[in-house]
Amino acid sequence: MDARHNTVRQQSSVEAGSGPKYHTYASAAVIGALILAATALVNRQLAANAEQENPPGGGFLEIDGVRLHYLERGAGDVLVLLHGNGSMIADFETSGLLQLASQTYRVIAFDRPGFGHTKRPRGVVWTPEAQAELIQKALGRLGISKPVVLGHSWGASVAVALALKFPDAVRALVLASGYYYPTPRLDVMVKSPPALPVIGSVLSHTLSPVLSRLMWPLLTRKIFAPAPVPPKFRYFPKEMAMRPSQIRAGAGEAALMIPDAIVFRRQYSELKMPVVIIAGEGDRVANIDEQSARLHHEIAHSTFHRVKGAGHMVHQSAPDRVMIAIGEATTLSSKRSDKATSLQQAG
Repeated sequence: MDARHNTVRQQSSVEAGSGPKYHTYASAAVIGALILAATALVNRQLAANAEQENPPGGGFLEIDGVRLHYLERGAGDVLVLLHGNGSMIADFETSGLLQLASQTYRVIAFDRPGFGHTKRPRGVVWTPEAQAELIQKALGRLGISKPVVLGHSWGASVAVALALKFPDAVRALVLASGYYYPTPRLDVMVKSPPALPVIGSVLSHTLSPVLSRLMWPLLTRKIFAPAPVPPKFRYFPKEMAMRPSQIRAGAGEAALMIPDAIVFRRQYSELKMPVVIIAGEGDRVANIDEQSARLHHEIAHSTFHRVKGAGHMVHQSAPDRVMIAIGEATTLSSKRSDKATSLQQAG
């Protein structure tokens, strides 16, 4: 009897002990869910505030369900600007490059899908090729043919895709601080989770904006290093970059970096138009020797500008040097066109 009584008492004790633990876990889960919900509401409001304080400065084109925001400045030969991952047209504005270029060129700068004021519809894998098709349709809508195209960082991949897919529609390429060949990238693993199904949506609306704000000073120092972060960069609307929608878009592009480089690495020799490559020697995001210098070696007719003292944000740190690269691309394409005309006339 005593043994049976002790067993029953022990079982009752275990069952009684599990009750408080269960309630503790349940309470913690509820509190956690409430905190995440509150964080999501705060991030949503901050995103709305950012969009209200930074209204679109250009026009819109409706293309294949995408409301594409673009900015047009200046007159002359057409120059198209494609920004990097996590960025937007404002990057070219704050750098001063857009203003410099508009003194000589008709400049068209796009907010790529998911960035700035351009939406990024679900149901599409926004590879460089998919974005290139969108940009080409936009240029056609604007009546533009054979522009010089500059792409910075991830935008360089879109520029390459545009030139490969529509070789007769691109006059020349200027590739700045690009990532062209697959290499191990720890930052890809860190940045990609918000692109995951379900959990990615939760992260991008809750924790990711908070972490992004905390990491912003460190991130900006890294992308500018070894150059200092210039005072003009304070005008970049960082709160636009902290919106859940833009964080998710950036995560998607981070996840595509290595696969895209694997696809493109054997196609660069097919680029027949003038290609001018420019990169900061101290780039801590895309190693200049593994990326830009290697690309220059593989594209025999390309030219390469190594900018001392600059990092990944070469267009911010040395916009004058980028303008020289753009001018070189324009001149090379004009000489090639003149030579082709002369051969036709001689024939």
